[in-house]
Amino acid sequence: METYVELDTQLPDHYRTLKENIHRFAREVMRPTAAALDRLADPSAVIAPGSPLWDFLKPAYRLGYNKAGFSTQFGGLGLSGLGQHIYLEELGWGSADLALTLGLAGAPFGALAATGNRELIEKYVVPFIQDREAQYIGCWPVTEPQHGSDWVTANWGGGHDDLAGHVIARRDGDSYVISGQKAAWVSNGTIATHGLVILIADPSRGSVLGRGVAFVPFDLPGVSKGKPLNKLGQRALNQGEIFFDEVRIPSSYMLVAPDKLAAAAAYGRGGGPNAMLGAVFTGVARAAFEIALDYSKQRIQGGKPICEHQLVQKHLFEMFTKVEACRLLSRAAITYNTDAPVPAMEYSIASKTFCTQAAFEVASDALQLLGGNGLSKEYPIEKIFRDARAALIEDGTNDVLGLAGAKLVLARPS
Repeated sequence: METYVELDTQLPDHYRTLKENIHRFAREVMRPTAAALDRLADPSAVIAPGSPLWDFLKPAYRLGYNKAGFSTQFGGLGLSGLGQHIYLEELGWGSADLALTLGLAGAPFGALAATGNRELIEKYVVPFIQDREAQYIGCWPVTEPQHGSDWVTANWGGGHDDLAGHVIARRDGDSYVISGQKAAWVSNGTIATHGLVILIADPSRGSVLGRGVAFVPFDLPGVSKGKPLNKLGQRALNQGEIFFDEVRIPSSYMLVAPDKLAAAAAYGRGGGPNAMLGAVFTGVARAAFEIALDYSKQRIQGGKPICEHQLVQKHLFEMFTKVEACRLLSRAAITYNTDAPVPAMEYSIASKTFCTQAAFEVASDALQLLGGNGLSKEYPIEKIFRDARAALIEDGTNDVLGLAGAKLVLARPS
C-alpha cells in the first residue's frame, strides 16, 4: 500500500519520475534481496561470490545508482538536495541496509572527483563511473577500537582534543605512511576496494586540528581486513575491521590536510552522513507504517478489521504523523545544507536523531499491531524493527549526537 502524498505541489516532473523509478527498484530488487540476505546465518555468506548481494549491486550500478549523487559532469544525476532526499527515502523504504551499502559505495570517488585532480580522476573516478559490475566499492572508515561517538564531540560538541590511538599517517618525503586499525563497524569494510580514511596526519596538532582524510586503494601492500560482523540488524550491510600496516600513499592522496577538515569533510555537501541517515530512515518509518496500515485492514479481531477499533486508529494516526514529520525535517535539512556555503550541522544532527528514533518507534508500534505475526520472520516488520534499532547507534549514538547538536545550537548568535 502506498501512503505517500507529495505535499510539494511544485515538485518537478523529473523528480516524480525519479521517485517512481527508485520505488520500483526498491520494491522489485531491494526488498527480496534484503530479505534473502537477512536469513543467512553466517555474515561471511552475505559477501561471498554468488550471494544475492551482488544481484542487488550489479543492477544498481548498471542503472547508475552508485553515482546518483555525482554531478552530471561525472555521469551522475545532478540531484539537488530535494532530489537527493527523494532518492534516499525510496532506497530506505526498500531496505535500510542495502540503501547504506549503495550510498557509501561512491563516497571515496565522489570526494576524489571534488578535488579536480585530473590524474586521480582519470585513474580512479572514471573507472568507478564506468563500472557496471560493482568492481569498485567505497567505504568511509572512521570508527576505531577505542573511539566511536567521541569523534562527534571532538568535531562539533566541544570535546577534548586528546583522542589518542588513531590511525596515523606519517609524512615521508612525497608520501604518507599509514599505520593503525579501524574498528569492526566500517560499513562496506569487508567488500570495499577503496576507502576515504579519517586519520591523524599531524599528531603534534592533536586529534582535531591534526586530522586528515586520505583516499586509500585497498589493494596496496599492508592493507588487510577482518571478518564481517554478525549483527542484530542491518545484516545486509557488511561491516568489519580494516588494518593498515605501513601503507604508503602518494601525498596527493591526502585529500584533506590538517586544519581544513571541518570545512572540507565534516561539513560535507548536504550535511554529511547524518543527513543521509535522516532521509533513509524516513523511508524506513514509512515502510513500517504502510505494513501496519495494510495489515490492520485485513486482520479480523472482535468480529471486525482491527482498523475499526479506536485504539488502533489512534496508534495508526500517531505513526502517520511521525512519518510526515520525518519527511519535513529531513528534506528541509538536506535541501538547505546542499546549497548553503557552510552547512548548518545542527539540522543534520536533528534529522538523524529524530528520524531514526521515529523510525524505531513506528516500527515498534507496527510490530505491536501485528501481534504474534509481528514477531515472525515471515513478516517483514520483524527485520525493519531490528534495522531501525541499529540506527540509534550508527554514525554516532543518538545520545551523543544530541549533546553535540545542543552545543551547536547554543553557539548560534542570539
